[in-house]
Amino acid sequence: MHDLATLQSVLDQIFPGLMGVRLTSVAEDRVVAEMRVRPDLCTAGGILHGGAHMAFADTLGAVGTVVNLGPGKRTTTTDSSTKFIAGAKVNTTVTGESVALHRGRTTMVWQTSIRNQDGKLCAVVTQTQLVMDAPAA
Repeated sequence: MHDLATLQSVLDQIFPGLMGVRLTSVAEDRVVAEMRVRPDLCTAGGILHGGAHMAFADTLGAVGTVVNLGPGKRTTTTDSSTKFIAGAKVNTTVTGESVALHRGRTTMVWQTSIRNQDGKLCAVVTQTQLVMDAPAA
């Protein structure tokens, strides 16, 4: 379940798929992905919407947590903090790199750096993922 193709196929069926999130690298302590800055993901000024930054980063931290989950566990985001630094223009591609700051038994903390096509840092998102028991089948 944790290979790149399988994870991508799961994302394609839900909100990250609508956004166009494309995983490029997945490991236990690092997740990297790209996303095209489409007009429908932008503000009126043709810049990637802040909510799109946050949803992109949330996806990467969640994927990182899923890769680390034990059997019978699931996850949800409990906290997210975003610092916006620069913009990403429409019709370019952003890259997100999420690294594990903490991978514990009940929580995991991930920090995602989102960069524009020129490599400039656009946003830094730090999130906490709660690890909990999955509902009984």
